[in-house]
Amino acid sequence: MDIFLEKASELDAESIFDIQIAAFTPLLKKYRDYETNPANETIDRVIARINNPDGGFYKIMANQVLAGAICMFRRDEAHYWISPMFIRPENQGKGIAQQAIFLLEQAFPQAKTWELATILEEERNCHLYRKMGYSETGIRKTINEFTTLVYYKKVVHNVI
Repeated sequence: MDIFLEKASELDAESIFDIQIAAFTPLLKKYRDYETNPANETIDRVIARINNPDGGFYKIMANQVLAGAICMFRRDEAHYWISPMFIRPENQGKGIAQQAIFLLEQAFPQAKTWELATILEEERNCHLYRKMGYSETGIRKTINEFTTLVYYKKVVHNVI
């Protein structure tokens, strides 16, 4: 499968928003995390992420079709944060997210650390991040009786 990232523009906001809703609604129903789940965000939030001068949304293209999106921003010159990342439900489990993370990391070789948070109870997500070299930071945040956020960090050892 040919996978690449393409910087999103405001013209992509509606398509990204639709995939975000489709990807996160099952988790919203399962974990009832109404305050934090991206399925409850507005399209204005997507547009704000697209226009963030310290980052932005990247479309995840798989065989020339929009398969999902990944958002990143720089906390500073060396520290980067990923959130959210999502894949169309019908494209999940095909290695697309793994490739998207790899491509994003390669696009920013100046990054010394990458960080993100995910739902602890979603073992597939946790497994993906561990497989990609991310380690738990020890920080966990209880959202409600159904879900906990777990934070991950990857320290990059670039050889120049």
